[in-house]
Amino acid sequence: MTPVHIRLLDALQPWLGAPGWCVALSGGLDSTVLLHLLASLAQREALPPLSAIHIHHGLQVEADAWPTHCRELCAALSVPLQVDYVQVAPGASLERAAREARYAAFAARLDTDELLLTAQHRDDQAETLLFRLLRGAGVQGLSAMPVSRALGAGQLVRPLLNCSRDELLAYAREHKLTWIEDPSNADERFSRNYLRRQVLPALLGRWPQASANMARSAAHLSEAAQLLDELAQQDMAAAQGAAEFAWLPLPNLALPTLRDLSESRQRNALRYWLRPLTAMPDSEHWAGWRALRDAAPDAAPIWKLTAGELRRSDERLWWVAGDWLCSPVPVNVTLQGNQQVVLPANGTVRIDGQLPSGNWQLGYRQGGDQLLLPGRGHRDLKRLFNELRVPAFVRDRLPLLRLDNRVMAIANLPGMQGAADGSWQLHWQPPTNDQGLS
Repeated sequence: MTPVHIRLLDALQPWLGAPGWCVALSGGLDSTVLLHLLASLAQREALPPLSAIHIHHGLQVEADAWPTHCRELCAALSVPLQVDYVQVAPGASLERAAREARYAAFAARLDTDELLLTAQHRDDQAETLLFRLLRGAGVQGLSAMPVSRALGAGQLVRPLLNCSRDELLAYAREHKLTWIEDPSNADERFSRNYLRRQVLPALLGRWPQASANMARSAAHLSEAAQLLDELAQQDMAAAQGAAEFAWLPLPNLALPTLRDLSESRQRNALRYWLRPLTAMPDSEHWAGWRALRDAAPDAAPIWKLTAGELRRSDERLWWVAGDWLCSPVPVNVTLQGNQQVVLPANGTVRIDGQLPSGNWQLGYRQGGDQLLLPGRGHRDLKRLFNELRVPAFVRDRLPLLRLDNRVMAIANLPGMQGAADGSWQLHWQPPTNDQGLS
């Protein structure tokens, strides 16, 4: 075996028990070499079943010929190939839109615990580090590309990050491989192409080990990012205690716990918590966090982020996205017992039990609404919500049940959600944040 074979096999040792390995095959030099290396290893090693997937983006006329090239290559290596055709959404960044479409197709392709193997190498890692450095990324961004990460039901793995492009090129020439040259790679209007064609060659001309050194720096930064995540997990442990409203399915944190941390640890903890929910705010946008944190106790501040909003209520932070960003559509539905109703942009409600006869209607609160409580008389809803510390952003969404225009029940609130004898109850399943998850 060649040194490249040995390093590749060593990089893939943790996943030898995976149910399958799938190569992301563009047909270019890097992915062609990766596929050839794996196919040759499979002849002498006990590897998981090997396959390949080619994504056709439909962005270039030349690309129409690439699936045929990939089919011929895979047929010669006896590797099954799947070709997926995707639609790239229009937008400001064609590169980003194409990448999102590509990885969505990859994720859909993977079964549980299967691997998608991509061919990024050490020079790509250096390029990524430099690109993100120029964009002002933090430690997480400067850790560049991880060796592996979750993707769909499986894992994405980059087993060539310890190999240089020159090594892959030498291998391809030695084995007389043919590959596709994507003409878009020569377009220096794209920032990565400019770095690859103009900046990195100049750096390597002066410092021949620049790519290796930058990749090593990325590895150091990856370790630092992992340590910061471990610190964030410790800081989050106390802040993520159970909220008072167990029926409210929204990520939330106790603000006093965060306030006890230094400013930098607050940001680190919040970055960790927000990472799966939204794109990270830039440095200037963190002023929104300070405004939310330091607002008066009776205020209801909002920090708007890319995929949703962070809201504060009664010294607790709530992440809201999806339907929670839309005002619920007014409803005025006549109800009977044992009935479920879908509320536009506001989840569902159901009546458990049989309602007494009468004109029962479902709706939301209005000015001056009151509820008759045993032993307390009629109580204004606003005061009741204040007493129970119901989050402000929830109050106008709580479904109410009226009989002849008098409020008889408030969904989900103990002692107020139905008949005193329990013969009927109003239950609300709030909307989730699903539309806001990234």
